[in-house]
Amino acid sequence: MSKVTVVGAGNVGATCADVIVKQGIADEVVLLDIKEGVSEGKAMDIMQTANILNINTRLTGVTNDYEKTAGSDVVVITSGIPRKPGMTREELIGVNAGIVKSVTDQLLKYSPDAIIICISNPMDTMTYLIHKVSGLPKNRIIGMGGALDSARFKYYLSTALGANPTEVEGIVIGGHGDTTMIPLVRYAAYRGVPATNYLPADQLAKVAADTMVGGATLTKLLGTSAWYAPGAAGAQMVKAVLHNEKKLISCSALLDGEYGEKDLCIGVPCIIGKNGIEKIVEFDLNAEEKDLFSKSAEAVHKTNAALASVL
Repeated sequence: MSKVTVVGAGNVGATCADVIVKQGIADEVVLLDIKEGVSEGKAMDIMQTANILNINTRLTGVTNDYEKTAGSDVVVITSGIPRKPGMTREELIGVNAGIVKSVTDQLLKYSPDAIIICISNPMDTMTYLIHKVSGLPKNRIIGMGGALDSARFKYYLSTALGANPTEVEGIVIGGHGDTTMIPLVRYAAYRGVPATNYLPADQLAKVAADTMVGGATLTKLLGTSAWYAPGAAGAQMVKAVLHNEKKLISCSALLDGEYGEKDLCIGVPCIIGKNGIEKIVEFDLNAEEKDLFSKSAEAVHKTNAALASVL
């Protein structure tokens, strides 16, 4: 029996739980929120689709009762306030750091062996915070950002190509921020053929630029952070762990010399399986990509420095 806890029943957390349930990724899901009635109501609403959609997973909503999360194999942390229009992910750090620290402590009290997936923003810094406050082995803490950024990259790439989104490949590394992520255009492909064979340089540059502001674009349109793709990206990572998929997904991992960086959580290609991050895959970056990655890492280090008051 597999069990997953999703903390935060806002748009992202509820969507993550919904995808896990509807895809049958886990046997049991607990959706937890601090606000009375929200998780219970959303869980009930989702479960009322069970007969219609032939769902077998059991979803329970609870209000701030971490005892009900006991024995979880994977926990997903989405807690924190969302971005508002004009707000950067970094501006969220003061409020969200305290929330994520408290949530982590309570989750591990009841599920000490769980693998943690962090979605809370600023995601790389919150993932780093979880490492520092939990003391867990680095393979058991995963930041979701790169998976979402890569999904957006593939969306814009498939649109430019006029292709089926499931037939394009693309990966984004670096920080999960509008100016720090790095869509690796050189590695983008359509059915195994480099995208550079199909699209001119200026069009590929636009695809990369649109990807980098993909979150901000949606925040401007919606008036708040996106939720369908972030929630689905979180569920994708839960599935990779529970089903031991050994899938290559870009995610925020704690580096110890890889890509020339240490003591930093940042988006890099990883193999995700039952043990969490089973391997960090080092792509052969050219000089320009290395420079962009170094600048991205510097920006994330700078954001991490704001954690001094919390750690």
